[in-house]
Amino acid sequence: MTPNSNPKNTEYYTDKFLTEQIHGFSIKRGFDGFIAVGNTLVDAYAKCGEIGLSKKVFDGLAEKDGISWNSIIVEVKMGLEQNVYIGTSIVDMYCKCGRVSMARKAFDRMNYRNVKSWSAMIADYGMHGYPREALNVFYDMKNARVRPNYITFVSVLAVCSHAGLVDEGWDCFTSMKKEFSVEPGVEHNSCMVDLLGRAGFVGKAYDLIKEMKVDPDFVIWGSLLAGCRMHKNLELAELSARKLFELDTSNRGYYVLLSNMYADSGRWDDVERMRIFMKNHGLVKPPGFSLVEIKGKVHVFLVGDKEHPEHEKIYQFLEELYMKLQETGYVPDKASVLHDVDDEEKEMILRAHSEKLAVAFGIMNTVAGTKIHVIKNLRVCGDCNTVIKLIAKVAKREIVVRDAKRFHHFKDEVCSCGDYW
Repeated sequence: MTPNSNPKNTEYYTDKFLTEQIHGFSIKRGFDGFIAVGNTLVDAYAKCGEIGLSKKVFDGLAEKDGISWNSIIVEVKMGLEQNVYIGTSIVDMYCKCGRVSMARKAFDRMNYRNVKSWSAMIADYGMHGYPREALNVFYDMKNARVRPNYITFVSVLAVCSHAGLVDEGWDCFTSMKKEFSVEPGVEHNSCMVDLLGRAGFVGKAYDLIKEMKVDPDFVIWGSLLAGCRMHKNLELAELSARKLFELDTSNRGYYVLLSNMYADSGRWDDVERMRIFMKNHGLVKPPGFSLVEIKGKVHVFLVGDKEHPEHEKIYQFLEELYMKLQETGYVPDKASVLHDVDDEEKEMILRAHSEKLAVAFGIMNTVAGTKIHVIKNLRVCGDCNTVIKLIAKVAKREIVVRDAKRFHHFKDEVCSCGDYW
């Protein structure tokens, strides 16, 4: 054996015993003085999960090169990730940055995972629009004999809600108490009301509210109201709104949602009544804005923004994009404009939504193939979801938009939300 041959093969082994045997053999033959052998052993022990032994070999190296130092830095990082609390925090951090694949890699590197680790990975997949992956983690968790807790079931039910998985949601909801002795709380019931409402079963959602053992709070009634808006059940929406106004008179979101339903139905007098009520009570709807970071600088866009120094170029670029979108058969979703104006003006309003401006600016100022990341403070509208899917295809970009609800990953005319959010 030569000093640079067999030890390098240890990178393919994860067995501590075998690595120790090769280490011992290297010492007996006098190869331990070679820096290449030492570096390889530092790496091999770390891959066996033996960070302490890896550090011991590193400390014993007579000389250290760049590879030595890079290796030990990576090993120390791996050691930190083996701490279940730090590892779980790293998983959550990657998720919140929109890097779900990195979150999964960090999760897989953890030697030990507690219930919080599993629950975090489930929630992360759900937030990014990967329901099947989230449920697979949940099933793996149970197979690993880690008992799901109250928070775990909130995460799983939220996943089912955002993906329209009614059967899976019911199975999870009924198994909580029966299999794991977890009493459904307000959060679980809220997820179920949201799941049923989104799926079009607003009547069943209302029945669940009447039957639940906990007192319905504003979140539960808010979930029902959102489901009613999605499926245009104005009668039940008004009932939900009355309950909400009794529980929380200061939340402008409920008034806006009901006002939007009146607008959908063409009841402009009721829209005006709600607008006046909100104005008299100081309930102002927050302006929608989107953020995009380019070359270390954060750019902020409002709806119809004309303040940005490059706004003329942005609108011109958007116009060129829209011409390409129309060739694909794109038709504006005018229902996304909740103003009593003519169709032409509705189209102009749609084109100036803040997330579209941010996406256009991002594409204009990055090289081909660069992923675009945008953050929006409000929920993405239906037309923006459609347009950004098409832009992702024609511009050959991956675009990530974080709205008030979730992450949307756009690629090749597909959004990770499955057009269900």
